[in-house]
Amino acid sequence: MSIITLLTDFGNRDEYVGLMKGVILSINPSATIVDITHQIDSQDIVQAAYAIHSTYRYFPDGSIHLIVVDPGVGTGRFLLAFEMRKQFFIAPDNGVLTLLFNEKAVTSLVRLTKSNFFLDTVSRTFHGRDIIAPVGAHISQGVDLHQLGDEISPADAVWLGNLHPRISATGEITGTVVAVDHFGNLISNIDYRMLTQVEQTGQKNKIRILIGSHTIYGIYQTYETVRPDTPLGLIGSRGYLEVAVNKGNAAQLLNARKGDMVRVII
Repeated sequence: MSIITLLTDFGNRDEYVGLMKGVILSINPSATIVDITHQIDSQDIVQAAYAIHSTYRYFPDGSIHLIVVDPGVGTGRFLLAFEMRKQFFIAPDNGVLTLLFNEKAVTSLVRLTKSNFFLDTVSRTFHGRDIIAPVGAHISQGVDLHQLGDEISPADAVWLGNLHPRISATGEITGTVVAVDHFGNLISNIDYRMLTQVEQTGQKNKIRILIGSHTIYGIYQTYETVRPDTPLGLIGSRGYLEVAVNKGNAAQLLNARKGDMVRVII
């Protein structure tokens, strides 16, 4: 069984997702297609980078992940395919793979140049359908990455800057909200490992989280630890610091949104 996942900013209103699935199934009718999400904010490469980085490890070996958040479609940007930790990834070379490359576990990385693995006609505006989907399907049938194009180093790909939080000399952490989920939880780019030392020293309840004009005290393990409609900090299922509201919507209550600064002070 071949598992092919889709992560895009297409939404679910139009036919784009269905077309990619149709192409995949035309090449490999036995493929199992999993929708990770199609609700990445339009053209938000950073949000997509965090989404694929936090989800791929929950899929079995051999899974093929197609990432289509591609504001540069039709330009001179490249498309990439690579293998990492026994899984495959195909995406535009626009920085969306930065967090994956940071793991320094890529075993093979190629630029997609062999058009015999594309659809016969390639649109300038829909490489997800015409290149990424068929290439993913061919990989699922055993095509080797080196048949798809020339190998490059991750250093030759596009990397996004400023993805990681800053830590001051006093230990203050400054990050940003990289996503707001369906529940209004504010998901930051502050990794739980940056707060591990705080947990070990028992200082977790002395933390202040500053977002906008609001100050939130402490990091908790569950939403129910605080009263309803009360904001709190916690480490979410992605492994990043989140600001949430028990039985409420943090984005609305705190008038916060993606891109806002999050500061952690001990």
